[in-house]
Amino acid sequence: MVKDRCLCLHVQRAARALARRFDDALRPFDLTNGQFSLLMSLNRPEPPSMGPVASLLAMDRTTLTAALKPLQRRGLLKVQNDPNDRRSRVLILTEKGRALLVRALPVWQKTHEEIEEQSPTVDWTAFRRNLLAVS
Repeated sequence: MVKDRCLCLHVQRAARALARRFDDALRPFDLTNGQFSLLMSLNRPEPPSMGPVASLLAMDRTTLTAALKPLQRRGLLKVQNDPNDRRSRVLILTEKGRALLVRALPVWQKTHEEIEEQSPTVDWTAFRRNLLAVS
């Protein structure tokens, strides 16, 4: 019964399969799918603080802090004290990080298109909407 009905099992299996697919696609950029998502979450007009990024990525702050470190060492982002609130830190996508995203984004888009084309019976818009409703 669990094998056939467990939503968690099926979502985790699908997530792992998708993660492997995107990890493979993003490997030439030395990025994982999680790192790509993290960098994309910083690509906005104003640098976000840690809270909104952690929330968007469904991470706790400790996990986010650990995920930031390798990207920070590569010079793809900077973590600075928030000038408006010294207790808070802002996450800044660097020019090097932005340039990497510009190169990686077409590969990410192509991978999405391939996945969607391989499953033409799936209503991908409804699927995304349903995932958002669950999360």
